[in-house]
Amino acid sequence: MTPPTELRVSRDRRELTVTFGETAYRLPAELLRVLSPSAEVQGHSPDQRVTVPGKREVAIRAIEPVGNYAVRILFDDGHDTGLFTWVYLDTLGKEREVRWASYLSELEEKGLSRG
Repeated sequence: MTPPTELRVSRDRRELTVTFGETAYRLPAELLRVLSPSAEVQGHSPDQRVTVPGKREVAIRAIEPVGNYAVRILFDDGHDTGLFTWVYLDTLGKEREVRWASYLSELEEKGLSRG
């Protein structure tokens, strides 16, 4: 997949706009944080995946390029181990509503909150 034509963090640091050609996705920092592709969040298998609560106010501290295939997003809560590939960012953009609804359901099922 080709790199995005634009990666832009909002002024309040709470949203990342990722543009692939004519398609732009606005991805909230909270969504990116709780769905981080890091092993800390995803585990090493599906049954190890962690539901991350309390990230309603998380912000993006910085973005670092990783080769020609990904970025590392550094969050203000100290999390910085996820490599967001272009494919994963595109998938999050396309599936944002479904993944967000699933996350909210998981929080409710586990008695957790967005914080």
